[in-house]
Amino acid sequence: QAQLAQSGGGLVQPGESLKLSCSLSGFTLFDYAIAWFRQAPGKERERVSCISMKEGKTFDTDIAKGRFTISGDNARNTVYLQMNNLDPEDTAVYYCAASPGYCHYNEGAYELWGQGTQVTIAA
Repeated sequence: QAQLAQSGGGLVQPGESLKLSCSLSGFTLFDYAIAWFRQAPGKERERVSCISMKEGKTFDTDIAKGRFTISGDNARNTVYLQMNNLDPEDTAVYYCAASPGYCHYNEGAYELWGQGTQVTIAA
């Protein structure tokens, strides 16, 4: 059964870092693009970053540029989101999601979703 299992997250202070993990089972990272989305309270879900191992490319939104880094490990079938210099506005539930082959901006293209993990930035 294909699924995405997330880990990481938690409560940190402004300026600190967190690393999220998204482990794939039942399918291969190479064949899917994995994106990270986030949803803050009262706001719509938004895409943060995406990686396509097939294309060897990453796609960052303005949210991620300069602070967040997405990476993939084919051997571990896992995608990571390293988040640095976190701000209280980064507080949200973060989700990873899988789309066949390629990254898409539209979240409707993502077939499989992780369970979500809470990230809270507070002093």
